[in-house]
Amino acid sequence: MRSSISGLVCALALVLGACSPTVDYEGPVQIARTSTVTLVEITNSGVGGVTPETSYGAKSIEAALPGFSTESIQTAEETTTEWALGAFNSDGFQVLQIFKGGNGKVRAVHGVTHHLQGPNGERIGNTFYEVGLSRNECRVGRNLWRGMAICKAKNAPNVELVFAIPQFQGPFDELAPDIALQDATLQRIVWTARG
Repeated sequence: MRSSISGLVCALALVLGACSPTVDYEGPVQIARTSTVTLVEITNSGVGGVTPETSYGAKSIEAALPGFSTESIQTAEETTTEWALGAFNSDGFQVLQIFKGGNGKVRAVHGVTHHLQGPNGERIGNTFYEVGLSRNECRVGRNLWRGMAICKAKNAPNVELVFAIPQFQGPFDELAPDIALQDATLQRIVWTARG
């Protein structure tokens, strides 16, 4: 029984790995936690070519992100689920989620893959410890991001870092203890357009 479960796990890893651009085909299947490939950089002033002046729409976003395509997706922010534009690289891999503001411009962009870089070199998959933050720079997430740590990126007031804390069992109305927070994993890099 144990060997058939092991075989099933290996087969599943191979099938899932075939969909991932970070698989090492010459050795055992490995899915990278972080990457050195940077498709987009998130800074305080924008995400790639997306800035507070970028109109919200497929054509203007694709013009700001050469080589990317967009499609409508439904995704979660901290307090709501809403429609947004997903930005996909040429391999069809989702890199960004782009949200519409009330003024017809881009309101926010969420980086959701390890193939992007935050303003201080942060990458999805980094731990809280690796990013080098202190709990004083963070608040606890609410609603859909309940219990997550939402932290200010260093020297980038328009950027927040959203960390999941896998073993944290609550209470969810306060940040996890320091020992659990150190191992929290970066899930999203959130840029907000501010005029």
